[in-house]
Parts: sequence; C-alpha cells; structure tokens
Amino acid sequence: MLLQRKRARAGARARHTAEHTVNWADGRLPVSEGGGLLRKAFPEHWSFLLGEIALYSFVVLLLTGVWLTLFFKPSMTEVLYDGSYEPLVGVSMSEAYRSTVDISFDVRGGLLIRQVHHWAALVFVSAIGVHLLRIFFTGAFRRPREVNWLIGVTLFLLALVEGFAGYSLPDDLLSGTGLRIAQGVLQSVPVVGTYLTMFAFGGQYPGHDIVPRLYSLHILLLPGLLLALVTVHLILVFYLKHTQWAGRGRTNRNVVGKPLFPNFMANSTGLFFTVFGVLTVLAAVAQINPIWTYGPYRPDIISSGSQPDWYVGFLEGSLRLMPPFETAVAGHTVMWNVLVPAVLLPGALFTVLYAYPFFERWVTGDHEEHHLCDRPRDKPVRTGLGVAAIVFYGVLLLAGGNDILAHTFQLSLNLLTWIFRISLVLAPLLAFVVAKRVCLALQERDRERLEEGEETGEVHQTLAGGYAESNGPLDPEERHVLRSRREPEPLAPSPQEGDGPHVGRLRATLSEWYYGDRVDVEGGEPEQGRESALEAAPGQPGAPERDAYSGEPER
Repeated sequence: MLLQRKRARAGARARHTAEHTVNWADGRLPVSEGGGLLRKAFPEHWSFLLGEIALYSFVVLLLTGVWLTLFFKPSMTEVLYDGSYEPLVGVSMSEAYRSTVDISFDVRGGLLIRQVHHWAALVFVSAIGVHLLRIFFTGAFRRPREVNWLIGVTLFLLALVEGFAGYSLPDDLLSGTGLRIAQGVLQSVPVVGTYLTMFAFGGQYPGHDIVPRLYSLHILLLPGLLLALVTVHLILVFYLKHTQWAGRGRTNRNVVGKPLFPNFMANSTGLFFTVFGVLTVLAAVAQINPIWTYGPYRPDIISSGSQPDWYVGFLEGSLRLMPPFETAVAGHTVMWNVLVPAVLLPGALFTVLYAYPFFERWVTGDHEEHHLCDRPRDKPVRTGLGVAAIVFYGVLLLAGGNDILAHTFQLSLNLLTWIFRISLVLAPLLAFVVAKRVCLALQERDRERLEEGEETGEVHQTLAGGYAESNGPLDPEERHVLRSRREPEPLAPSPQEGDGPHVGRLRATLSEWYYGDRVDVEGGEPEQGRESALEAAPGQPGAPERDAYSGEPER
C-alpha cells in the first residue's frame, strides 16, 4: 500500500510538472497551434519520398560541407607540394589544389568526407530532377501549387550552379577545363562578355580571383538561398496540404495517410539515416573525383576524354553539336556556336519550365484547384511532352561524350556527331508520338477492364466448340480509380475578354490538341458520392483504410 501511494504521488507530481511546463511554453511559443500540425496527414506512396531524399541529401551536404571548410584553402597562390602523396612531390600547384590533396591523404577521414560530399551533391541534384518529373507527370503543379513549382525549378537551377561551383574549387586539371569552357561561354555574350569575364576571373584567364569568388558563392550565398527556398517550399507544402493519388475516401477536400507525429516522423527519420548510410557506403567503396590522378590545372594542358558531372553534361553536348558559326556586327563578333548552345538554350529550357503551368492552364481553361494526382496515362499530351524533353536531354548528354563513344565503339567522330544532330530533332518528336500512343492504348485497356472485368487466366469451352477466357470482377478500389478520370471538353474557338480572334483560335487549336485524342470511360461517380465516401463505415465500399488517417478538411 505504501509503495502504491508513493507511485500515485510521483505520478501526480509528474502530471503537474508536465502541465505547468506546457502552460509555460504555450504562453511564449505557439505550442497549441503546433499540436494541430503534428496530426497533419501525409500520403504513404513511395513517389512522395523523392522530395525527402533531396532534402536529406541537402542536409548531408551541409554537414559535410561545414567540415570541409575547416581544411580547404580557397587560394590560387602557387606553392610546391611536399605532402605524403609522393607522385606530386615537388610539383607546382595552387593552395586550393594542395589543400584538397591534403584533405584526401593527410586529414583523418578526409577522403571519406570528400566523397560523401560529392556523392550527396549528385544525389541531391538527381532527386530534385526526379521529384520535378513526378510533379510534372502527375499534374501536381496546377492551382494552387504554381508558386511551389516555381520554387522547385529555382531550387533545381541553384543546385546546378552550386554543384558547378563546388566541382570547380579543387583547381585540378578536370575542373580547370570546365572553368576554361565557362570562360568561353562568358566571352560569347555580346558586348558585355569580356567585362563579365574580367569580373569573374579578376583579370586575364586564369586570373587569381575565380576560386575565392566561387568559394564565397559555394559556402555562403547559394547555400543560403537554397536553405531559404527549401524552408518556403516546406511551409507551402504544409499550408496547401499534400497531393495524393485518387482512391476511395480520397477527395480534393482531405488527405488520407499517416499523421506527421509519430508515424510519418518515424518513417522520415528512418529514411534520413538510410540516405546517410547509402551515401557513406558509396563514398567508402565507389571512388569519385580522384583529383590526384588528374594533377593541378595548367592552362597549356587539357585532360583527354574529360567529362563533367552529369548535370552539366547536356551543356557539353550542346556545345559539341552546334556547327561553327559566327557573325560580325558593328565591330563585335557574335559567336553563335557558343552563345546558342551554352546561353540561349539553357535560358529557353528554364523559361519553358517556369512558364509551363500557366501555359497549360491557359490552353486547357482549367482554373480549378487540384489536390488529386493525375495518372500520366490520363494526360497523353503532357506525358508525351515530358518524355520528349527527357529524350532531348538524353541526346545532349550522350553527345557530351561523343569522343568517348567514338573511341569505345570504333566509330567515326564526325558520323556520330551528325547522328546526334539529327537525333536531337527527330528523337523527341518520335518519343512524343510513341508516348502519346502508349497512353491512349493504356486508356483503351482501362476501358476494357471496366467493361469486361479482370482476366482470370481460366479458359473454358463454349457451346460452339471454341474457347474463351473467363473474367472476374474488378477490384473495387481499382474500379473507383479508373472511373474517377474526368477529361474536360476542348475549348470552343471564342476569345476571352482582351484576346483577339487569332489568339482565341490558337487557344482553341491547342486545347483540341490537348484533349482531342482520348478514350472516354463509363460515366464517373458523382461528386457528392465521392465526398460522402468519407462518411462510410469502416469496411464498407468507399471507406478509408482502417489504419489510414484523414487530415483536416480544406479550409
């Protein structure tokens, strides 16, 4: 009895202390408001983890980058190497290169951290790219998430620049070759190109200021911008709520999934340690960027078969495919063979990425809010455009290694270059047509499954002596997904207010292009029926899964 009373008093004191602590914190911090956020629902589909992989790769980059700044010296002052790597002893090099070699061989764990940092950079850019593709193909960029799409594209652009800046810091022969190309790109800008080059390099190439300036960008400005945009991106994800795949119990008014605390946080923490572990294993067993084999940079030497990191490889390919072409205008020489592939082409690509959500909204006339993801097959034109863009990028990436391919497969370099030039025009068009037809074929297959049911694999003999396969009923969840697809009708050729007749006809033509080719399914379920599915009893058709959590309705 005495022990029980002591336990009761201890429990009462603990509850009083906890209540007092919560009240104290709630008077100074938004604790009560934060409690609702802890119950916010997050979908469980694996495709939604791509953004988290990018986030956790960025965290690893920050951690390893802070450690590397303690040992790296961003200086181009010439020194003679006298460290532990004997093949370079007595070689003249910059302090930047010397400190990077020292990190690799003379600092305990330095090579491992360097390679974790480099692998994390590659995964970071890759995860952002794949995450953007997921958003594009599922239509998650539509209202009200246009701003978040713009932030994501900006993050991707900043990640490319940040990766190039960090890649160039060691001042080795490979990164120096990349800086030499960057110098040529800056000089190709009409009128102001030479001024930009002098500002960036601090004088005639290679100058003495490029590495310190890239270092400041790499550790201060660009990470600060990335961190700020990532924070805004996450705030908007919480505010606008997460998109989700169509299904029973899932509507534009709710989110069905796991609550942020403790389920989602436990899964997310496990994913962070998984990403960190995989990057560490990669750094331990897969060598990357061995600068000691390249040697320090010298302007009179170029490394044979040099290849940049994949995320800037498409620029290398565009430079190699552009024919030599220049024009003299008012005493200024315009180098089109550098300006077009290295300045105008990337500018055009990112302009298209920024503008696409607004272009699609204008073409389709869709101004509604969307919180359910599209299946790529249900938007054949958008999917075809995305596949065409991927093929366009892939051709440029392969063209960036045309010399390696020609040497490996014993092909003519000129022939291979012309093949890539032709492919750059024809391959995306072919990819668009094929992807669109595949989407329409999959839509046709969905309609057959709705009408005839699922194939069972059982064959029986008919009365006429033939054979037929029996079909079973389609899964209710899948039937709901297939019937939930709704495609609007193409817009009529009537201009909106402020639009001219030609603009109206163009908009109608593009709308017909978007929605003209499609395979209609049987009539979808009414909106009221879909929303009332939330109120269905557990276990009944239309009810959420028993272990699922449905978040707060839309405000």
